[in-house]
Amino acid sequence: MPAAEKSSSNKRKSRKHKYGPAAAKSVASALHREKRGTLKSGKDGKGGRVTSRQQAIAIGLSAARAKGAKVPRKKI
Repeated sequence: MPAAEKSSSNKRKSRKHKYGPAAAKSVASALHREKRGTLKSGKDGKGGRVTSRQQAIAIGLSAARAKGAKVPRKKI
């Protein structure tokens, strides 16, 4: 087998950002709390109720980062 054919089968895996299982739990918890209407925004939940799904995900990821879970960097 020529070397060129052999190396093509050993392609690199795509380097997507991966979230750890702890981050997934944190986001799931935030989404459940948002759905029930108990998730609040702001420091220590002093803000208003969260109504958007995107905001709930962001709060869950932020909480996971604070706990030290494996979460990719924020995009600015």
